[in-house]
This record gives sequence, structure tokens and C-alpha cells, in this order.
Amino acid sequence: MFYYDYDKFKNDTRKLIKQLSLHELDTIVAIARGGLMLSHALAQGLDIRDVQSVSTQLYDQNIKRDKISLHVNCNLLTSKKVLIADDIADSGLTLKSVKEELIRLYPECDFKTVTLFYKKDSIIQPDFTLNEATDWIEFFWEKDFIV
Repeated sequence: MFYYDYDKFKNDTRKLIKQLSLHELDTIVAIARGGLMLSHALAQGLDIRDVQSVSTQLYDQNIKRDKISLHVNCNLLTSKKVLIADDIADSGLTLKSVKEELIRLYPECDFKTVTLFYKKDSIIQPDFTLNEATDWIEFFWEKDFIV
């Protein structure tokens, strides 16, 4: 198991902000819950005010479900360049499902994806990512606030 602390997150997010700053993004869609922290940090760094979210569930604790549940409440009618953010592309099912659904609903938008971590065997590779995941990751936002 690998613990991903705040300092690593801060440094990685700054690297992603540098990469993403060239792409004139106008909207961020966070995949809840894993992508919420990253989306907020990216929105601050890129000065993007339009941050929305999609709710998904593929895992119960660390047990993968048979089917993903997906709840899209986004309104991207005025968006042009949208960044979909999550913490990790593990199997890739969540990221792929969200991107496909958003493309179906908003075909006029240009969608890019970003994660902090990816696995080589993920069914979709993020457009922007930094770290290969070779072990289960415990993110600080999942552990540090448990009472």
C-alpha cells in the first residue's frame, strides 16, 4: 500500500497545472469523489470558475462492483474545452464511462482527461497524468480526515 500525502499532491498538481495551462480550458468536471480534490486545486491554479461534478460508484471500499453507477448533472451548454478529472485511472472504466456519456450529451465540446495516477492496463489512458500506480494507493483525503 502506498500513502499519497499532501506534499506529493501539491507538487504533482503544480506540474499538471503547467501542462494544462497551454490548453485554454473553460470547464472542469470532477468525478466524485476521487476527482474532487484534484479538480478544486486545478481550478484554483488555472483560474477556472466553472467546476461541475459527476457522481459515480465503482468500488465499495476496496471491492470492485460488477457495474458502474453514473449520475450526470452537468450543464455544459456554454462550455467548449472541458477537462474531466479523477484521482486514478485504475481499470479505466469510470473515466471511460464518464467521457463517453459526456460526449454523447455534449458532442460539441472538446474533452480531455486528467488523473494523478494511471495503471498501464487501464482501458483508457488519461490525456494528462503523472504517476504509474503499481500498488493500492491511500490518498491523504481518504485517510487524514477520518475521525
